Amino acid sequence: MANINGRILVTGGAGFIGSALVWALNKRGLADIVIADILGHDEKWRNLAPLNFGDYVEAGVFRKRIQEQPAFFGKFSTVFHLGACSATTERDASYLVDNNYNVTKELAGWALAQQARFIYASSAATYGDGAQGMDDKRDDVSALRPLNMYGYSKHMFDLYAQRHGLLNRIVGVKYFNVFGPNEDHKGDMRSLVNKAYQQILSTGQVELFKSHRPEYKDGEQMRDFLYVKDAVEMTIHFAETSTTGGGLYNLGSGEANTWLTLTNAIFSALGREPKIQFIDMPEALRGKYQYHTCADISKLRTSGYINPITPLSESVRDYVQNHLMTGKKLGE
Repeated sequence: MANINGRILVTGGAGFIGSALVWALNKRGLADIVIADILGHDEKWRNLAPLNFGDYVEAGVFRKRIQEQPAFFGKFSTVFHLGACSATTERDASYLVDNNYNVTKELAGWALAQQARFIYASSAATYGDGAQGMDDKRDDVSALRPLNMYGYSKHMFDLYAQRHGLLNRIVGVKYFNVFGPNEDHKGDMRSLVNKAYQQILSTGQVELFKSHRPEYKDGEQMRDFLYVKDAVEMTIHFAETSTTGGGLYNLGSGEANTWLTLTNAIFSALGREPKIQFIDMPEALRGKYQYHTCADISKLRTSGYINPITPLSESVRDYVQNHLMTGKKLGE
């Protein structure tokens, strides 16, 4: 395993996974980091406050600068491109194409031109309903059919990278259901752990969607839940190892758990008896809902990632007791 040398760019570095990534880099003693993001009007800036980094640039400014003067910001050894619109309910397809596809194309070309390692966030949403499998070892991703425009905007760049022979030189990481500290600003896109914690405090119970497929009982829809502290270790692995040239990689826990298992772990972390109410799923979501996701992470393991994955109950307990109950961001 090699160390990361040189300057690092983290796009989306004030966001959920991005700020956790900067925190993990800081833990390695790395602070020569430039963060590009859009701080806007939410409380995302709070994620930055405990972190060490060299510079912050608004994403729009960064994009314009490298279009006009590619050498303006100097050389980078590693580019982690995590900046994107991650709202699965976003309806503005033109915005998603520009933000999630065009920007990624531009950054990949720019990074490769200066021989920087380019690691970008694809998404498990590219797999759609899973009918084509969730296999990151396939050579051709064109058969995948995402269920929403967010997933398709991510899929578009995977297809572009495949068409242009870039996947042997860059790494695309497909995050499954990531949860953990620093996601407070995400509104409706927060994880169930975050939402359920707030629900329990205010009402004493948690609301879960009913199942609208007979083969799944209410609350037994399944997801691969991954703690953000594991997710960023997996991501940094691809900057620290020279054994992988590139490719698409699933980042998950490797096991599927039900929403009930997750919810029970939250109540347990709070020392409360579970109290769950099932509610109808909104009509608009029913045709786009994934009932079962599970990451095959054998390709990640083959690439040399040997760290154990935090068990779900343990990661939920850490998040609830050390972050949600204390209000502490990563690094505080």
